[in-house]
Amino acid sequence: MKAVIIGAGLGGLLSGAKLSKAGYEVEIFERLPFIGGRFANLDYRGFKLSTGALHMIPHGSRGPLAQMLREVGAGVTIVDSKPAAVIKMNDDTEIAFKDFQKQLSLTKNIKLGTILLYSRKFKPKNDLSFKDWILKYFDDDFLLKLADSFCGWALSLRAKDVPAQEMLEIIDNMYLYKGSGIPKGGCGAVTGALADVIKSNGGKIHTGECVDKIIIDKEKACGVSASERTIDADIIISDIGHLETVRMYDCRDEAYSGRINKARPSKGIKICLSSDEPLIGHSGVFFTPYAERINGINEVTNADPNLAPPGKHLVMSHQTVISDDLNQEINLGLLDLKKLFSGKKYEVLLVQSYSDGWPVNRASSGSDIGNWTPVQNLYVVGDGAKGKGGIEVEGVALGVMNVMKEIGIIV
Repeated sequence: MKAVIIGAGLGGLLSGAKLSKAGYEVEIFERLPFIGGRFANLDYRGFKLSTGALHMIPHGSRGPLAQMLREVGAGVTIVDSKPAAVIKMNDDTEIAFKDFQKQLSLTKNIKLGTILLYSRKFKPKNDLSFKDWILKYFDDDFLLKLADSFCGWALSLRAKDVPAQEMLEIIDNMYLYKGSGIPKGGCGAVTGALADVIKSNGGKIHTGECVDKIIIDKEKACGVSASERTIDADIIISDIGHLETVRMYDCRDEAYSGRINKARPSKGIKICLSSDEPLIGHSGVFFTPYAERINGINEVTNADPNLAPPGKHLVMSHQTVISDDLNQEINLGLLDLKKLFSGKKYEVLLVQSYSDGWPVNRASSGSDIGNWTPVQNLYVVGDGAKGKGGIEVEGVALGVMNVMKEIGIIV
C-alpha cells in the first residue's frame, strides 16, 4: 500500500512515521528546503530558537504526542516541567496554576467544581464562547484574566474567541494528561526523530518539492502530480490545511467548501530573550494574566541547557495578536517583558510574528472541521485539523490518531 503525504510538518511526519511503521510505502513532499514546518529548530548565535511553536509539549510525557512518539519508536526525551505552570499575580506574587481556585471565594470554588464536573458529560452549545460561559456562572475578574492568559498562550486566542465547548474539552484533557514538558533538543529533535523513523522504514522525504495537483478519479483520491511526474497512491494525507488542499483538486461539495471558508486562522507573536541569570527559575509555563499583551512565558533552558550557549538562558514569550497594528502589538509585548523582568538584565534575540500564510494555526481551535474530506482516501492533518480538546501539537497528534483509526491502523 502506498501513502503520499503533502507537507512535512509535525502532522505529516507523525502520519508518515505511523504508516511506515505499519508497512506502508511512504513518500512525503515538502515545498520548503527543510522539514518540520513550524515545529523545527532555528539556529541563531548558538541558541536553538524555533520556526514556530515554543519548545514545549503541553501535556509532557503523558500526552497524545508523547504517546505517538513512543508508538513509532522516535527517540525523543521529554522532560516534564516541575512545576507544570505558575501564575504571576497582580501584586507580583506567584502561585502554582493548580492552586488558582484558592483565589476564589468558597462559594465560587464549590460552584466551579460542580459545573466542571457536570460539563464533563454535558458540554454547552458551540455558539457560546468561553468568556460568556465564565460570565454566565461567575462574576470574577481574575477568572476572566486567567482565561485570556491561558487561551492566548495555548491557542493564540482570547477567551471570547474560543467556543466554551472546545475549551471544556481542553480542560478535560488537562485533568487526564496533567502538565507540560520540554523535548530535549527542542522542536527539531522531535521532527528529526520522526524523519529518522520514516527513512529507517524505507520511506522517502522530498524537500524543496511541491505537489501541484491531487488526482481524483470517481470521487476517490488515487495520486498526486509533483515536479511534472505522477505518483500513484492508495492514501493521500495533506498537512497543509483544508483550504490549500481543496485548491489542488476540483472540489464540488459546496457545503464542505463553505465550512472551510468559515475556519479562522489564529495569529501570534513570539519574543525570544537571552539572559545570563534565570529570569523565571523553572521549566513550567509562566502565565501572566495581568500583563497588557504577553500571555505566557517559558524558560526552556531549565529543562535543557543545550538549547542555549554555555552560561546562557533562553526565554520564549508568546502573545495572541489583538489589533491590526503588528508593530504596536510587538511594542506592547516588549513593554510587558520590561515590566515583568524589571531590574533583570536580558537581551532580545528575535521577534517573530505568525499570521497570514504562516499563522499559529491554519484553523483556530473550535473553528476547524476535523480530518474528513468529501473525497475517499484523502485526509487532512496538522494545525488546521486538530482533534477535539487538543492544545496545539497535542491537537495535531489527536488528529493524526483519528486518521489512523479511520484507515484501520490501531493506535
